[in-house]
Amino acid sequence: MSSTHPALPALSREWHLLSRPVGWPKPEDFALVEAPLPVPGEGQVLVRNRYLSVDPYMRGRMSAAKSYAPPYELGEPMLGGAVGEVVASRAEGLAVGDHVLHRLGWREYAAVDASAAVQVDPKAAPLAAYLGVLGMTGLTAYAGLLRIAALKEGDTVFVSGAAGAVGSQAGQIARLKGAARVIGSAGSDEKVRLLLDEYGFDAAFNYKDGPVAEQLGAAAPDGIDVYFDNVGGEHLEAAVGALRVHGRIALCGMISLYNATEPVPGPRNLGRLIQTRGRIEGFLVSDHRDLQPRFVQEVGPWIASGALKHRETVVDGVENTLEAFLGVLRGDNTGKMIVKL
Repeated sequence: MSSTHPALPALSREWHLLSRPVGWPKPEDFALVEAPLPVPGEGQVLVRNRYLSVDPYMRGRMSAAKSYAPPYELGEPMLGGAVGEVVASRAEGLAVGDHVLHRLGWREYAAVDASAAVQVDPKAAPLAAYLGVLGMTGLTAYAGLLRIAALKEGDTVFVSGAAGAVGSQAGQIARLKGAARVIGSAGSDEKVRLLLDEYGFDAAFNYKDGPVAEQLGAAAPDGIDVYFDNVGGEHLEAAVGALRVHGRIALCGMISLYNATEPVPGPRNLGRLIQTRGRIEGFLVSDHRDLQPRFVQEVGPWIASGALKHRETVVDGVENTLEAFLGVLRGDNTGKMIVKL
C-alpha cells in the first residue's frame, strides 16, 4: 500500500548535534542542516511534523556519559517527541492525512516506522496536547505522584518546578485526588501567582526569595507527606528536612544540576530518612507506559471540563527549536514548551 501527498518539498531541515556541550549548551554546538526529504521504506510513513517537544531530559542525551537513554550521535539529527501529519504511507493501517505521535523530532519531516507511531485524534484534543498534558509530560506527573509517591487522600504535597509542564500537572492531580494541602515552588513572582490563582495550589513561593527550607517551613509548618522533585539540590534537602513519618519523595528530574560542571553536594540530611522511615525513589516515565490508558481515561475528562488547567509556551519555526530548548533550561517557559512548525 503506497500513497503520497502531492507537492512535497525536495529538502527538509533538521537539527544536528556537532559537539557535546560542556556546561551550558552553546549555539555553536548545533547546526540546522538541509537534507534530502526522507523516503519511507516498507512499513514506514513519512510524517510532516506539526509540533515538536523540547524537554530538559534532552540535555542529558547531549552528553556521552552513561545514562538511561543513549546519547545523541554527533552529526546526526537529534530525537524528541513530535506530532504530525502522514504525507506518504507504505504501511498498513496508516493513511495520508492521519495524525501520529512519534520520537523523531528536531526536524520538519521524518520517515517513521509505523510500529513506533501512535495514531492520535486531532478532534479529541488539540495536536499539541499530545506532547504535553495528554502525553509523556502528563503521564510523568501521574505515574510519579500516584505510583511512585503513592499519594493518599489527606496528604500534604510539595512540588518543585511547579509552574513547569510536569510540576503544574502533578500539583493539580494531587489536588483533584484529595490532597489536604498542595505547595509549589517556582522561580518568579508571576509563576507563583499562576500556581495560586490558576492551578489552585494552597501555597506557593519564589525560591529566589530566600532559603527553600525556611519558605517551605512557613508554607507547611506541620511537614509534608509527599515531595515531587523536578529540581534537586537545595529543594531536595529542604524536602527531606520537612518529611513526616513514612513520607515519600519521587525523583523526576534535577534541572538545577543539568548544566553543572562541578559535582554538586547532595542533601546533607539523609539521616532524617531513618527517623521518618521516609522513602526516596527515582523513576522514568518509560517504565510506566502500562498506566497510559488509565491516565487518559481519568485525566482526559478533567482537561475537557477545565478542572485541570494547562499552559503551553509556543515558539514558531523549526529554526527556533534550539532557542526554545535553551529557554526550557533557563525556565523561560510556563507549562509545556512546544515548537510549532
